[in-house]
Amino acid sequence: MRHLIRALLVLTLVVVVAIVLYRMWPKPTVSDAARTTPEPVATSGTATTAEKARERGAEIGAAIGEKAVVAGEKVKETLGEAELTAKIKAKMALDDSVKARAIDVTTNGSTVTLTGTVSSQAEHDRAVALARETKGVTRVVDSLRITP
Repeated sequence: MRHLIRALLVLTLVVVVAIVLYRMWPKPTVSDAARTTPEPVATSGTATTAEKARERGAEIGAAIGEKAVVAGEKVKETLGEAELTAKIKAKMALDDSVKARAIDVTTNGSTVTLTGTVSSQAEHDRAVALARETKGVTRVVDSLRITP
């Protein structure tokens, strides 16, 4: 029964992370370059309408490409943080000496913050150790309170 509860807890955590990431995914918008009115095209000169359209398309494509790269990096960073959080919460859920429901895990970059309450010094030390030994964590901020 305990393993079933742990499995449901981990599954719920994964679903919550997926929903958060879906909501953070950038929604398509019309760029400022696409909203501007086109410049008038002269009937004489060296530039044709097709050439101007190609230039305009290249400008818009470059702007969208830059935004896509930035959004991709942000998603990659967020996924990395969510992965660390999920790993730590799963470790705590599977550990018999730690009550994972009473501990909140927040990840910012590679820094993990633990908040909540634990019932003993041993539980406190084990929770902090689980976070510290997780691959990718460089710093653990301990904000746990011991309440017997």
